[in-house]
Amino acid sequence: MSINRQVSIAPMLECTDRHDRFFLRLISANVLLYTEMLTTKALIHGDYERLLAFHSLEHPLALQLGGSIPEELATCAQLGEACGYDEINLNVGCPSPRVQSGQFGACLMLQPELVADCVSAMVEKVKIPVTIKCRIGVDDQDSYASLSIFIDKIAARGCDVFIIHARKAWLKGLSPKQNREIPPLRYDIVQQIKKDFPHLTIILNGGLKTLAEIDHQLPWVDGVMIGREAYTNPYFLAEIEKKYFSHLSLPREKIIENFIPYIELQLKNNIKLSSITRHILGLFHATPGARKWRRTLSEKKANSYENTDIIQEALNYVRCIDKDS
Repeated sequence: MSINRQVSIAPMLECTDRHDRFFLRLISANVLLYTEMLTTKALIHGDYERLLAFHSLEHPLALQLGGSIPEELATCAQLGEACGYDEINLNVGCPSPRVQSGQFGACLMLQPELVADCVSAMVEKVKIPVTIKCRIGVDDQDSYASLSIFIDKIAARGCDVFIIHARKAWLKGLSPKQNREIPPLRYDIVQQIKKDFPHLTIILNGGLKTLAEIDHQLPWVDGVMIGREAYTNPYFLAEIEKKYFSHLSLPREKIIENFIPYIELQLKNNIKLSSITRHILGLFHATPGARKWRRTLSEKKANSYENTDIIQEALNYVRCIDKDS
């Protein structure tokens, strides 16, 4: 299967779970979606079938793994391929203390040989693409030469797709949120990597929030990855869908109407309503009914509802505002 990587949605912990991905797919049929990071330990020692479950509508879909033991990553890559994922992605960019304590994520950029071994182990076991998501550097190891060496070593072991967050990571002193905001964006470094490695697929990630910003980067790289903007303002995907895939998304209200049968099925499976409604709070971002939509879904405590009536109520408020405007 050939994967269109022009626009993808970043893996985000506690955000891009299967409910969010199903919802995003109702807006955009074409962007490449990623799971939130799943650790090898969780998959090997836990209920991997539950953790890897997804709806067929979510394709194209990549599984992001967190780990640093080649054999374990190879096993989990095989599980992901068997479950039907279209790509296996290794997280070499997350700076959180929890991830660091597990010796994976961004700290792996300091061990390019180990990352190369991890990639090689996975490539040998699966037929789907194995990709890397990394930063431009870590702590004081942030020279262009270090990044080039890292890319070169991993590419030599079978990885030809690199998603590069155009900020370096500070492993000590900054929170994960601060690591998404404080280190300066260096799009020029990612652009230079593409120039120096033209045979590789280079995807730029970090800080992109508008079509104009995406347009500015696409001539220099092979694709872009959108992060928080896709979560806080999910209907941004409709703009992306129209411009880059020549496809019109459904109106917001129709998307919710199509989402409700899915939600009702999840409720029957004992999924909490709030674990789904939290993903749709931003759907009406920057529209007249946005505040009322958010307040209705969040302040009335969705978990006290055993059905989707609260969503219908919120939708009715939006419709009334639309008629009055």
